[in-house]
Amino acid sequence: MPKLAAVSVALVLLSTPAFSQSLGPVSGPLTDAPAAEPPAPSFGSLFRSLAGDFGRLPSLETALVLGTAGGISLAAQRNDALLTRRAVASETLDLVFEPGDVVGGGLSQVGGALATYLVGRATGHPRVAVLGGDLLRAQMVNSVLTQGIKLAVDRPRPDLGRYSFPSGHASATFATAAVLQRHYGWKAGVPAYGLAAFVAGSRIQENRHFLSDVVFGAAIGVVSGRAVSVGHGRGRFAVAPIGVPGGGGIGFTLAGRQ
Repeated sequence: MPKLAAVSVALVLLSTPAFSQSLGPVSGPLTDAPAAEPPAPSFGSLFRSLAGDFGRLPSLETALVLGTAGGISLAAQRNDALLTRRAVASETLDLVFEPGDVVGGGLSQVGGALATYLVGRATGHPRVAVLGGDLLRAQMVNSVLTQGIKLAVDRPRPDLGRYSFPSGHASATFATAAVLQRHYGWKAGVPAYGLAAFVAGSRIQENRHFLSDVVFGAAIGVVSGRAVSVGHGRGRFAVAPIGVPGGGGIGFTLAGRQ
């Protein structure tokens, strides 16, 4: 699909540091050590921080994640329709993946992020409020990227609907997983990414998306979540979705300190 290829290449190019110079300076610490007790962010500051969040998107790691996912998505297209038909035809998978639509929906992802932020503010736990704020900002950044690409590509869905590429459910849940991993490490990241992969699989089984849609959606979510949570965590791995004929998974690439 020419549009899909063009959008993927353009995103990778815009993700490199050379292109980021035109975005101006980016505020915010890039240190490994988190603050002892970060202040709870105000609601307005979540929106004021978005410019810096988008400014942090261009990086070699972002280019790596999007480039890998873009290549996999393009390679997966030849088997997209076949894999979706097989998944839809399985009654067992239908039962297993039934909750995925609700878990990955905007009400669950944005509502959960907002609830986390409000609970942190109401109970006087600034770290919880910071986490909720990061989750909310990740969803905002992710929504802008995902919806913009959907409009640009306008790929038909397997069920003949519009705007299939990339998957919004996949991108939203992977954005949440990326933030949780950055805040709490892989003890939280592994189950969070596992749940995100479950949601991505459910979109194929429900005949709403192709494999290439959820692979690139996952990548968009990962880079969105990591952009808003710079300064949290000490991980040394970049995360990228992997698609293969008949299935998929998550890849981890050694990428240096964050």
